[in-house]
This record gives sequence, C-alpha cells and structure tokens, in this order.
Amino acid sequence: MASPGVPADLEASIADLKKELNAVILAHYYQEPEIQDLADFVGDSLDLSRRAADTAADVIVFAGVHFMAETAKILSPSKQVLLPDLDAGCSLAEGCPADDFARFREMHPGHLAITYINCSAAVKALSDIICTSSNAEKIIGQIPAGQKIIFAPDRNLGGYLVRKTGREMVLWEGTCIVHETFSEKKLLGIRMEHPEAELIAHPECEKVILDQADFVGSTSALLRHVQTSDATSFIVATEAGIIHQMEKTCSGKQFIPAPPEESCACNNCPYMKLNTVEKLYLCMKNRTPEINLDAGMISRAGTPIRRMLAMS
Repeated sequence: MASPGVPADLEASIADLKKELNAVILAHYYQEPEIQDLADFVGDSLDLSRRAADTAADVIVFAGVHFMAETAKILSPSKQVLLPDLDAGCSLAEGCPADDFARFREMHPGHLAITYINCSAAVKALSDIICTSSNAEKIIGQIPAGQKIIFAPDRNLGGYLVRKTGREMVLWEGTCIVHETFSEKKLLGIRMEHPEAELIAHPECEKVILDQADFVGSTSALLRHVQTSDATSFIVATEAGIIHQMEKTCSGKQFIPAPPEESCACNNCPYMKLNTVEKLYLCMKNRTPEINLDAGMISRAGTPIRRMLAMS
C-alpha cells in the first residue's frame, strides 16, 4: 500500500513529474536498485554533476548525499537542485567541519590543501584543489616536489596515495563509516571459500584490506574492471549498492559483498539508504528539500573544482 500522498504507480508518476519539471534524475552507484533503475544517469558524484550541467534540464534531482547535491549546485548554479532526504549526509563530510578545517590549515602554513570531493561546500571553499578517488594520483603527480601538501578528509585514501605516489602528506584523520567496517578475518574466510574470486576494493578501505586486493579503484574503476576482467567471480569491498550495476552489465559473473566486522548490513551506507522512491517522488512533487548556496560560496567552492577539472 502506498504511503499517504504517494500514488500507487510511482514509476509513472515520477516520469510525469520529470517531464513537467524538465528535470534530470541522478543516482549514485550506492543508491537502492529501484532508484538506480529510475535514474537518467547512474554514476559517481562528480560524473553525475558534470552530466547534469551538460543537460538542458531546469531541475536536478540528486539521489545521493548532501555534498553531492551541493557539488551539482556549484556546477549548475542556475538550476534548482533537489535532494530526496536532507538528512542524507556523509561521515567524511560531517567529520571535517569547516571551522576545524580552517584551523587545521592555519596549523600547517605553506601547505597546499588537496581535498577529496567527499566534503561540504564550505570545506571545498577553503581548499586549493578538489580531487576524486579516480584522479587524485594524477593531480598529486602534478604538484611540485617541494610543495607541502595537506590531504583531507579521508586518511585511508590519503595513506593509499602516499604509498602510490611516494609523496609525504599531512592527513586529516577522517574515515568513511562503510569502508572502515570490512573485517580482515571474515574476508580471509570468504577468500578460502572462493579461491578463484578476485578481491576488488575502493581506496577508502583500510590498508589491511587494500594490501590483499587484486584491484583497487574508484567506484567507476571497479565497475569497468569487472566488465573487462577474465575473472568470473569477485569479492567486492565497497558499498554494496554498486553490485546492482555490476550484475546488470556482467551477465554470468558472481559478485560477493565483502563482509563487515559485525553481523550487520554495515557495508550499506545508512546515509545513502535514507533516499527512497517515495521520497524521490515527494521531493519532485513538492520541489523540496532544495539545495541553496549563496553566490559567494558557489564562487569560492567552484574555484578548486575548476582547478581539478583543468588538471584531470
């Protein structure tokens, strides 16, 4: 039975609203499968924002988390940006408040701040260059050898980049609540049960997991890898939502979610899962919650994003 105010045929009603609003629906890889299947574009956060900016849509409906919708607003300031649930946050973004980050920068004068896109607009505005998990290594490689670097807010991704690039960096001590939950002991058990499976992992995972991985990459890179690999089974150490796209595009291959430490669904992001199809419909019907940023913030946060785009 549909919730009050929600029609029985949600898919058709969302399609009608999309036409009425001239809207584009974006879904991150970590959204529930039914939301992914309704979206015009499914991808990672920056790719989705860039795709939306390139459309003629008047309204962007971002089924993701708050910092992603902010990024879409920064890149498309004239468009209305809607987020199905305003409480859909991010542990990395919430663990790096702008005031604390500003003080952290003051403690490290002369450092260039390279900041992972998983942060608030206010932290982006305090950064020199934004990066993603897919382009961070390339961006760091373009920084002069003598330049000191701060990397925030993910210490696991930062540590991975230190090992990959050989660059010393001052790391902000933040982590993703999903990627730090994977259990090495349980993972070893799964590998013994599936010795033929490749272990693939997102670089936000802890080092003990990354050291065992056969392939490490961003969500998009993980998806491309399983599509091209000769392997037929994979243990997936990232948020389990990506498995929907893997199964859709890789018929006949097996995908096993990496186990968390506790007996819970901790490999599902609780923030991402706050969005539902019902909330997607209601945000389009009511045109709220809306993401609003003032012109100054859009300008300041846009500068390090444009530097990233130029470097990548």
